[in-house]
Amino acid sequence: MTIPTMTAPRTVDGRPAPALLRTVLLIDAWSTLVFGVILLAGGSWLSGPLGLPTTWSVPFGVAMLGGAAALGLIAGYPRIPARLALTVVAGNLLCGVALVLLTVADLLPLTGFGTVFVLFGAVLVVVGAALEFVGYRRYQAGGC
Repeated sequence: MTIPTMTAPRTVDGRPAPALLRTVLLIDAWSTLVFGVILLAGGSWLSGPLGLPTTWSVPFGVAMLGGAAALGLIAGYPRIPARLALTVVAGNLLCGVALVLLTVADLLPLTGFGTVFVLFGAVLVVVGAALEFVGYRRYQAGGC
């Protein structure tokens, strides 16, 4: 069984040229890493203004560190497998939906600012998924 892969356009010196998918994956990886560190290091501080219990911020932070590592590895592949790219898109879409559900289902004792913060995060995650999908399509077609 052959897994379809996407190859980056080559430059004159034979190195992969920058591609939208790779760039968005790296931005996603770094922003996920930073936010995961913030949740872990400042979880107790954030619980007041956001209403996010520390018992939630620590597991979220750890999960985000793992996600950031996975995104960084995927972005670093010389040829990004199509299945991995689409898995990232699907994962981000599911994450965005989960964040919205957490706020509307009132599962967390979020403050008003916390609700806005989480919903804004959901929008950012979905926009990232959309950009990754556009990057995937361009990458698959052989463009940047």
